[in-house]
Amino acid sequence: MNTFSYAQEIVNELQRSVAQLGAAEAEQMAELLLRSGRVFVAGAGRSGLMGRAFAMRLMHAGRDAYVVGETVTPGIGPGDVLVLGTGSGETASLLSMAVKARAVGAAVVAVTLSPESSIGLLADHVVKLPGAPKEQADAGRITIQPMASLFEQTLLLFYDAVILRIMEETGQTSTRMFGNHANLE
Repeated sequence: MNTFSYAQEIVNELQRSVAQLGAAEAEQMAELLLRSGRVFVAGAGRSGLMGRAFAMRLMHAGRDAYVVGETVTPGIGPGDVLVLGTGSGETASLLSMAVKARAVGAAVVAVTLSPESSIGLLADHVVKLPGAPKEQADAGRITIQPMASLFEQTLLLFYDAVILRIMEETGQTSTRMFGNHANLE
């Protein structure tokens, strides 16, 4: 297969993946983010990079959004929400964040392949995304891509869809969002 053919197959996988998303779960997450105080986002590895992109768009949309672990991130508290993007739902650092967030009265959302995982069971709200975990030996039946690439790509698409829903509910426009874009470069 050539590079273009691989790109086409990735897009096909993403179409199949997005078709499996739970509409009710997605709506509930968007509603939770709309009625919450501040939004804190975390993930490990590539899932964390998708979370950083999500936090940026939330900020562009006028939400108080933070990436956990940054030096300017405040403490989480009651009325806030922690969004964790985690394929396995077992990443120790993310599990610790979920426990701490719940202890101070914040809501926890898990966007995961594994709703029955430790993080999934602890979360107030779970969105199950399709895909293959990075350690799955027989992932070829689901994806031609390595490790958890399909999950991570679907995670970014899902996060962007949540942003569009928030924009719709708040009357936000791309032009107004651009006013929140960094301008010091």
